[in-house]
Amino acid sequence: DYYDRGIKQRNIELALGHRRFTFVERDLVEGLPASLLGDAEVVFHLAAMPGLVRSWTHFDEYVRCNITATHRLLTTLHDLPRLRRLVYVSTSSVYGLESHGDETLPIVPSSPYGITKYAGEQLCRTFGLPTVILRYFSVFGPRQRPEMGYSIFIDKLLKGEPIPLTGDGTHIRGNTYIDDCVEGTIRAAECPAGEIYNLGGGEQVSVNQVLAMLERIIGATAIIERKPARPGDQLITGADITKLTKATGWTPQVGVEEGLRQQVEWRKATR
Repeated sequence: DYYDRGIKQRNIELALGHRRFTFVERDLVEGLPASLLGDAEVVFHLAAMPGLVRSWTHFDEYVRCNITATHRLLTTLHDLPRLRRLVYVSTSSVYGLESHGDETLPIVPSSPYGITKYAGEQLCRTFGLPTVILRYFSVFGPRQRPEMGYSIFIDKLLKGEPIPLTGDGTHIRGNTYIDDCVEGTIRAAECPAGEIYNLGGGEQVSVNQVLAMLERIIGATAIIERKPARPGDQLITGADITKLTKATGWTPQVGVEEGLRQQVEWRKATR
């Protein structure tokens, strides 16, 4: 409930009309009957409580949503007769403050969020299911959560309001456009079980560079309100995706500026 339920409902409106989509609202912590999954061969597990900052103050909630819920799901999946692949979505946050490189980077999470997501990875291994783990890097684009940085920047620029900026804006992000993220996630279902893959865009930019791009796209000047750096905030992220590309042929197609342009247009249409 940390952001408006109406936003979530609006985000699935298009899918609700699709003949191959069924929406079932359920709390995974309460268990998931195998009958809901039927003869599923592939399960994509993206359900989680995201966000670095909130995890410091709502730790129990993160344990419940990211660890307990995953345990309950795995318990059900263990008995599915036709399951050939579980794709568990993790995060670059498991690498800590400097998440820049390939899958051999040390695991040193710098936030409770990163810790709970890594715990989810370990649960998947413990259950012995045919799991592929994806570690997402900074996903952006239309339908991005309203508390995420780019969403805030766009809203404030469109309204001419000050932008609260934590730190000095030199933090580097390897950004992943949502369409690329979806494509890479689907392809991961064909990867060998037991493998871990980074999933990220190929273009790294600083927060200051993103703000400059948005100023050009929107045609407005950002009013910056400086805030202290946040605990656990990553200094640099950038995915080496060589392993995933080699396994699936997937490569990101949408650059940062074009992706931001698409996000701005979507936001204008939904204001």
